[in-house]
Amino acid sequence: MKKIFLLIMIALFLATPLPAQDKPIWGFDKSHWQEVAFTAKYDNTEQLYSMLLPENFNPDQRYNLLLVFHGMYGDRWQLYNLRTEGPCQAILEIAQENQLIVVTPDYRIDQWMGPAGEADTLQIMVDIKRKYLINKVFLVGGSMGGSSVLTLIVRHPYLFDGAFSMNGTANHLEYENYQDYIQKGFGGAKADIPLEYKDRSAEYWPERIIMPLSLTGGGQDTAVPPQSIARLANILEKMKRKVLYIYREEVGHGTLYEDARAGMEFALGLEPKKENTPKNQP
Repeated sequence: MKKIFLLIMIALFLATPLPAQDKPIWGFDKSHWQEVAFTAKYDNTEQLYSMLLPENFNPDQRYNLLLVFHGMYGDRWQLYNLRTEGPCQAILEIAQENQLIVVTPDYRIDQWMGPAGEADTLQIMVDIKRKYLINKVFLVGGSMGGSSVLTLIVRHPYLFDGAFSMNGTANHLEYENYQDYIQKGFGGAKADIPLEYKDRSAEYWPERIIMPLSLTGGGQDTAVPPQSIARLANILEKMKRKVLYIYREEVGHGTLYEDARAGMEFALGLEPKKENTPKNQP
């Protein structure tokens, strides 16, 4: 079973042939990364995150913060470990191009965005803002991480300036996979605490999505089927919100490099620097 999950995790980072880089990608060198330990206020346990400061970092300069959330069976090092795969490379490229501070929380490893992971994430944000001069805060994640991004933006809409969810679910009451892990994170089964699952489901709270949001979905995805995010995107379009939904009928549980760049650029409010032709679901 673990092998299957590992394959799913790797499949999340499907890539088209990647372009040659004019200069080395700063985040590809592990010596540029830091691992940070902190005591969680939620339960007094030691928790971890990794952090990448921009090249030529200046503590007197203001920067934007990018929080990156890993998928199942990943941890704070997943972005670095899969750095040459499509979406991870796209994230690190855009972080370098825009001098972003990159932080990748563990958020309790495999518990999705339950109360503990949520509290840890907010604590990390507070700590980073106390230590560095931060302007805007952006979110990106894939699979479990993409679902977690959607949970965070509806529970704390005024804390974030843009979000990109790859292959996530927007409806935890509907979603049936990985329930042992979700129950551990959420504190019980959906039949016992349905309001907790609803509260963490973005589809029920579209009015709270006030920042630019990009989404990707695959028509062949059985790990995290795309129906809930398709519905959410449709609702947000009707509400005239800033939303981009990139749908690939032929793709399974994964996001292509060019779609990851397009999603990141939309969420951050950037002009595309490379030619992208993402497909949108009709």
